Amino acid sequence: MLIINGKLYLEDRVIDNGYIKIENDKIISLGKMEFAPKDDTIIDAEGMNVLPGFIDQHIHGANGADHMDATQKALKDIASFLPKEGTTSYLATTMTQSVENVDKALEEIVKYVETDNKPGEAEILGIHLEGPFISKKHVGAQNPDYVQKPTIDSFNHFWKTAKGKIKLITYAPEEAEKGFTNRLRELGVIPSAGHTDSTFDQIVAEIPEGLSNLTHFHNAMTPHHHREPGVVTAGFMYPELKAELIVDGIHLHPHIVDASYKIKGVDNVIAITDAMRAKGLPDGEYDLGGQTVYKKGKECRIESGSLAGSVAEMDFVVRNLRDFTGCSMEDLVKMSSANSAKHLEVFDRKGSLTAGKDADIVIVDNDINVQATICRGVLSFQK
Repeated sequence: MLIINGKLYLEDRVIDNGYIKIENDKIISLGKMEFAPKDDTIIDAEGMNVLPGFIDQHIHGANGADHMDATQKALKDIASFLPKEGTTSYLATTMTQSVENVDKALEEIVKYVETDNKPGEAEILGIHLEGPFISKKHVGAQNPDYVQKPTIDSFNHFWKTAKGKIKLITYAPEEAEKGFTNRLRELGVIPSAGHTDSTFDQIVAEIPEGLSNLTHFHNAMTPHHHREPGVVTAGFMYPELKAELIVDGIHLHPHIVDASYKIKGVDNVIAITDAMRAKGLPDGEYDLGGQTVYKKGKECRIESGSLAGSVAEMDFVVRNLRDFTGCSMEDLVKMSSANSAKHLEVFDRKGSLTAGKDADIVIVDNDINVQATICRGVLSFQK
């Protein structure tokens, strides 16, 4: 496959009239268009921007399916749908549910990764275990009946079930057993504070232990307050903590997104969707972790009125991020792909347009509308 005439956004420069040569699932060369293409399958990207595929490290579902459905069909429905919005890889995210149901979900995700997650679909990079180790004070749309204390033994159970494929875990540090955060880092799992009632001091104490991520920053955590600093305050002050942002225009006010971008800096912001099964579907009633969710437009809420994830597409999130902050396309590439790839330790094969890396590519117009998506060398979506 050959992409020609596109504006390529590389790690260190932009090529205005460039090409990318793909063989099998890899980028084998790229550069300035200085030749006449011959017999390759050609995608003409004239007037378009060619970016590394988006990485969504926090997504529960889409297209009527959820990872907690614990079926191979649900997993295929999600992985096949995501290229439409430019997502080429992601973390399969679970929810607070019974141990039995979480186990089933983990087992099915592992099976799908090992046997059926083929090129042409968005690639599951691992599992994001969101719950059950959270605070009942900040459950959001999670089910409080299944909340557990974060203990090493409890995590070890899920780690074994998932065959070591858990890449990130959301938990409440103030509830955790001593040594919990350090144990995660020993295993190569990213500790992420979320759905938490932690104080500023409790968060800061966990940073030397390995805490390095904040799940949907600002949402479901203690806020920044002028007399009582919270998790958000620590997030603003410590660059060691990467900040996930749900930029759907609902979970966060545009000025909060802009302030977070300016304070955290472009290298410490990670755009996510936190999307649920209703993404891509009409308004109506849907299930999320055993609770009824009401979708109206871009907003989803449970009966209590709490926000229940989002139905945002990744290209919509990236477009909002540009509109809310005024940032450059180069910054968007970092926040939608490179930062997460580095954080998840897959930057050797994802997150940038580089010869030798996976051919995960999204082609967008100047308003971030997806024109084509390539997942590991296979044209997965074309407008």
